Amino acid sequence: MNLSLVSDRTANMANALSAAVFVDRDGTIIEDRDYCSDPNDVKIFPGAPEALRRLKSNGFKLIIITNQSGIGRGLFTLEQYRAVEAEVLRQLGDGLIDASYFCPDAPGQHCNCRKPATGMIFAAAREHQLDLSRSFLIGDKETDVECGHNAGVRAIRVKTGPRRDTGGSNADWITEDLSAATQIILDQQS
Repeated sequence: MNLSLVSDRTANMANALSAAVFVDRDGTIIEDRDYCSDPNDVKIFPGAPEALRRLKSNGFKLIIITNQSGIGRGLFTLEQYRAVEAEVLRQLGDGLIDASYFCPDAPGQHCNCRKPATGMIFAAAREHQLDLSRSFLIGDKETDVECGHNAGVRAIRVKTGPRRDTGGSNADWITEDLSAATQIILDQQS
């Protein structure tokens, strides 16, 4: 087989992969309510739906990745999580989020999905044909940043969660909120 044909096929396969923005949920898209288990407690941050629509209209797949240790701790059920997630998606608008992944495990349990582990990102990359080298992660905690970097994704830390002190963060960028993070991502495409 001709080597240039192999290179062309590899390049075409890489071009077929999509860039994604992985977004943490609690503290990034919605106000962090400490183990949110009631859909009535869901409050989307101002500007979040518009910011996500801007990313979507620029060709990014949008993937929520969220640690939900309240399930593993017995603080709420899987059904309660699903009800909250459905309300988040409803408030954001139909068809905006391509997929949502969650880890139900409590800290200290051995798993490959609880951030900063990369299981949710790698599962999404396989299932949605994502190019991680062109992707970003936005989150409000340092574990989000670590997760992104562990997966080879550029990470943006927002100051909308309960831990607003970002001193010592290893994030590629630190910004006030999801709207500002969106602008950073779009500026990187220029």
